[in-house]
Amino acid sequence: MPESDRDLISKERQPEDEVVEETLRPRFLAEYVGQERVKENLGVSIEAARQRDEALDHILLSGPPGLGKTTLAHVIANELGVGIRVTSGPAIERAGDLVAILTNLEDRDILFIDEIHRLSHAAEEALYPAMEDFSFDWVAGKGPQARTYRLKLPHFTLIGATTRSGLLTSPLRDRFGISFRLEYYSEDELFQVVERSARILGIPVDKDGAIEIAGRSRGTPRIANRLLRRVRDYAQVRKDGGITRAVAREALQLLDIDEMGLDRLDRQILLAVIEKYSGGPVGLSTLAACLSEDPGTLEDVYEPYLMQIGFLERTPRGRGVTKRAVEYMGKVAAMTQGRLFDRP
Repeated sequence: MPESDRDLISKERQPEDEVVEETLRPRFLAEYVGQERVKENLGVSIEAARQRDEALDHILLSGPPGLGKTTLAHVIANELGVGIRVTSGPAIERAGDLVAILTNLEDRDILFIDEIHRLSHAAEEALYPAMEDFSFDWVAGKGPQARTYRLKLPHFTLIGATTRSGLLTSPLRDRFGISFRLEYYSEDELFQVVERSARILGIPVDKDGAIEIAGRSRGTPRIANRLLRRVRDYAQVRKDGGITRAVAREALQLLDIDEMGLDRLDRQILLAVIEKYSGGPVGLSTLAACLSEDPGTLEDVYEPYLMQIGFLERTPRGRGVTKRAVEYMGKVAAMTQGRLFDRP
């Protein structure tokens, strides 16, 4: 498949994604599809904070990419009627960067830090008193002349998002009063996401077409919205503009997305473990080198879904495929006359 076609479904976020995600982003909990347990608990916490006229407790959101952590942070801000400042862990290099952000917040505002596990050590240390006492301490001068000063901060709510909660230090994790893990979406929930997005973007899609897209979206709303836009492009250029099941299947076949939502690299991962390492186990770095791919990308982007559908398992000795994966890849091979993907 041409490189340009593969780029259409790149799992890296493109500038277009950010613009469209802002358009499609729900504003309130009632509009937010899925994550019912999280929404119910958040609703209680938000209402309690309103009744006490206090800032909401700090919140930690974890889970795979694309499940709506950033969206949920904006929803919380809208529900509370407060401002939100968005940043990311890697962007906060020094304690001074963090203090500059915190001092510009208003009382009860929300600070959202994406990929909070990537905070520098200095910034994380400065965050502890800010989260607990809403203050920042610093030392001016050296030796006997040194003086300690304390800066009072507004009572804010920190919402941290992470795709790798295991990398959070215990002192930071323990300072969050509320913690939720977002789970993959069901096909029915993704169907609702596709229908809602199509309605907002003015894309004509029938029920069967929306079901087809939802079923290949890897349990992830961000991917569902991305595939909807790519199928829309195909329907506009090669069909009459409407999305039916047949049109969706043709478009997704062109994009190399199979019925399980697996793309070419997903199948390459499974095939490499099956053919080259006898089903595993194989170490992550070895597998990444075999595929000429970054180990972090495999671990954060591809492995979670393959494990979710029961195709891949992690063991102390490395990664291995399951019997179900072997059977599925056999069916794919039969359907493609033995060619699972084009080899150079």
